[in-house]
Amino acid sequence: MSATQNEGSRPVSQSELENLVADLRQLITRQELDSVPEIKALRERMDAGLQSVRATAVEAAQEAARQAREAVRVANNYAHDEPWRVAGTALAVGALLGFLLGRR
Repeated sequence: MSATQNEGSRPVSQSELENLVADLRQLITRQELDSVPEIKALRERMDAGLQSVRATAVEAAQEAARQAREAVRVANNYAHDEPWRVAGTALAVGALLGFLLGRR
């Protein structure tokens, strides 16, 4: 099972991950644990891991936005280069949808 899925094969949401991290942070930041060196090391590793995950998420979002912009640019160029083909395709799709909805 991947790290981003739970037992029901449902993707884990960002809010669920944030809640888990908040719970872990609350647990390891308790004052009575300050004297345990392993807890300090765990806090540092957790902070480093969170920074890494956040950076990766930001990079993934930026890449997705870049790809979306590129797809829009390509579609826009195609529509300007082939307007009659785009209009014909839109007409055909509209007619097919009208036919299918009219049969209901």
